Amino acid sequence: MKAGTKWDAIWLNAQLATMDPALGGGYGEIPDAALAVAGGRIAWLGARAELPAGWMADAEYDCDDAWITPGLIDCHTHLVHAGNRAGEFELRLQGASYEDIAKAGGGIVSTVMATRAASEEELIRQSAPRLEHLMAEGVTTLEIKSGYGLDTPGEAKMLRVARRLGELHGVGVKTTLLGAHALPPEYAGRADQYIELVCEDMLPAIAAQKLADAVDAFCERIAFTPAQTARVFEAAQRHGLPVKLHADQLSDLGGGALAAKFNALSADHLEYASADSVRAMAKAGTVAVLLPGAFYFLRETRQPPLALLRQHRVPIAVSTDCNPGSSPCTSLLLMLNMACTLFGLTPAEALAGVTRNAARALGLGGDIGMLRTGMRADFALWQIGGPGELVYAFGANPLNGVVRAGEPA
Repeated sequence: MKAGTKWDAIWLNAQLATMDPALGGGYGEIPDAALAVAGGRIAWLGARAELPAGWMADAEYDCDDAWITPGLIDCHTHLVHAGNRAGEFELRLQGASYEDIAKAGGGIVSTVMATRAASEEELIRQSAPRLEHLMAEGVTTLEIKSGYGLDTPGEAKMLRVARRLGELHGVGVKTTLLGAHALPPEYAGRADQYIELVCEDMLPAIAAQKLADAVDAFCERIAFTPAQTARVFEAAQRHGLPVKLHADQLSDLGGGALAAKFNALSADHLEYASADSVRAMAKAGTVAVLLPGAFYFLRETRQPPLALLRQHRVPIAVSTDCNPGSSPCTSLLLMLNMACTLFGLTPAEALAGVTRNAARALGLGGDIGMLRTGMRADFALWQIGGPGELVYAFGANPLNGVVRAGEPA
């Protein structure tokens, strides 16, 4: 840097957990560090003793030894919806299974009815508190799926609400069209016809309005077959949209391999994923998104194949799966702990799962998820003694501040 170059802002007396694998050590730590921002991007970071001579900044912040991590990223949510399914929770505790409830007309379809009936303003009113809870734990970017409209107007409404929430709350939102989430009641017994609607009407309309950043589907016995899912993905490709997949959650339908065949950004859940699926995901660069909240809430016992994912070096992300039926969770910090206690991730793997690997799952790996020169200046400050504390203490929230695009929130 040339002497006299001026930055917009600098954070001094900080400990950095960059999550940059190039720096090694699990967390990519830089002790007694400084981080400078210009134009909403990280302009310089490193040991404070190595700051270039003659630097200047319009604003200086003393971090008082706080740790700085990349802003957290919740890469799989169904945050926009109306109502809740607390009654179904009670039924499950009395012995009903997730599949039993779905087949009896509950589950996703019950949320569809409530969401269809809600106005956009009502959806914003009900969804905003969930978003605020996530943001209060250092989330600076999240994905929000549709999937509770199950018709073209309803899906478009949800995606508009998701975009508006991001604008109103100053948080990054990536939107995903999940039209192939469940079979709406009016298409009972006509799944192929509904998939035709998704491919020939819904997806083109959403793409034309530029409301979605990606396309998702639920490939499962209680949802859609691999062949039907492939039709949706082929349509997404025709419209230039990347894909993601709810894969192998309740059974092995080869969802991970199907996602990889279409170069999916991510395959999510994966409790029943086979070795073939994991190998295919590794070859395609598809991120494995683990959702411990759903595993816990549904009292599942089959864990994702963590050893295989590690063996084949599949990037692992972690998310809340915030939704009304199987993971009514708005704490990404809690998911860090659950990913370790329930699935066996290390704290460093878990934190990478809500930073750099979560960014990859959203197609944003070159822009956010690490503290690195040139990347967007989204970061969180924590009053902790080390990064592992974020994973260790469930129910704690040591957040001390958030910066998004270089601006303190």
